[in-house]
Amino acid sequence: MNPAQCPCHSAKTYAKCCQAFHSGKAKARTVTQLMRSRYSAYALGGHGDYLYRTWHPDSRGMLQAQDLDLSTLRWIHLEVLRAQQSGEAGSVEFIARFVQEDGSEGVHHERSTFVREKGHWLYEQGQEFEDS
Repeated sequence: MNPAQCPCHSAKTYAKCCQAFHSGKAKARTVTQLMRSRYSAYALGGHGDYLYRTWHPDSRGMLQAQDLDLSTLRWIHLEVLRAQQSGEAGSVEFIARFVQEDGSEGVHHERSTFVREKGHWLYEQGQEFEDS
């Protein structure tokens, strides 16, 4: 991947894609934008504050921002399969590929749900699929 390319594989540069969300200069207008920006935050590492801010407080449990800064996986590819958004709720189904510390590759297939509160999209929860 070109270092300037956004990790979310949008075909845009990071500066014209997820960086504005991570820096707080822009907010996601769609569930797909939020999901892609959260994936990029995980892929880049060091964006625990952003992940924490965009995670609904009712579902993040005891996690803290510093917990979300840590990365033991190298995220290498994102494929958005489908997204839907209606009113204040939405979902995104995606497949994310990663490499573990031991070099083995893995796949994470999830359907994430989101809710919009006070104009901000928040990640609620994810349902992982075992078929990948």
